[in-house]
Amino acid sequence: MLDDRKLAVLRAIVEDYVSTNEPVGSKALAERHNLKVSPATVRNDMAALEEEGYITQPHTSAGRVPTDKGYRLFVDRLSQVKPLSAAERRAIETFLAGAVDLDDVVTRTVRLLAQLTRQVAVVQYPTLTRSTVRHVELVPLNERRVMLVLITNTGRVEQRVIELPEDVDDTRVAHLRAVFNASLDGCGLSNVPELVADLPERLPAEDRPAAATILSVLLETLVERYDEKIVFAGAANLAGADFATGLRDVLEALEEHVVLMRLLGETSNDTPSALTVRIGSENPYLRGTSIVATGYGSGDNQLARLGVLGPTRMDYPVTMGAVRAVARYVSQILAAS
Repeated sequence: MLDDRKLAVLRAIVEDYVSTNEPVGSKALAERHNLKVSPATVRNDMAALEEEGYITQPHTSAGRVPTDKGYRLFVDRLSQVKPLSAAERRAIETFLAGAVDLDDVVTRTVRLLAQLTRQVAVVQYPTLTRSTVRHVELVPLNERRVMLVLITNTGRVEQRVIELPEDVDDTRVAHLRAVFNASLDGCGLSNVPELVADLPERLPAEDRPAAATILSVLLETLVERYDEKIVFAGAANLAGADFATGLRDVLEALEEHVVLMRLLGETSNDTPSALTVRIGSENPYLRGTSIVATGYGSGDNQLARLGVLGPTRMDYPVTMGAVRAVARYVSQILAAS
């Protein structure tokens, strides 16, 4: 167990290396930080930190850089999540509040995270299995055409124009609308097929053809796997980053969405709002990078995850604060939508 002084030295090394991208020497530490000890004592502490595997000497210079183990201790024991300023919070709220639908929320979120952190931002669409039906709307277009509008609790809105097998007047459309909502309101999307399997048989004979046609389109809509959809932004931020795995591997991972899904999956936690950090070798699918992620959703219901991907040399307190704040605002938007 490291004592407080060595922890302070490690914190100073991490902060200086993240800021300068240069190996940190004992003299520079003593000059830039109020460690209240001599450079010789700092050198001894650095030697102890190196022996324990928290820092390493990249080449023959006197400077040291943090290892994955050092960053891990910094995140777990030393760093304070940097709160956003009032101006930053207002900017986030204003930017996200202008979203018109779920796609817009996701697009704005990923752009915002990339700008705030100067890393690659990744946002997963709300998972289909955890979404529920909020409302089913049927809009008559003419005697044989209606528009089906499916609205979920995650803000997803799906619209389909349906050709009916026979003429249906507005009164019968209103009746079908009421029946669908009575049967499906609050129902999980993954449970819809079994709940509506015998719905046409429960209706008057004259309504069954139209109901069967509408249900067929509704079920086709639910087949789309939105839970496997993921978006990212900020790839240009990689230009100046230093990756142990090489930039090519990172760019290929961004193209392979399945890798991003696995990386986010590795950060899953039993506590939906928990902030998770995976550093370097802790990422089995892309070593040499760090992931800061958390869940977002409506209330206590975690719907999906968002976060940032970057080099291990990142500003963890700032990144963690930004990810946590953006996830909170997205959750509030979904809960109020």
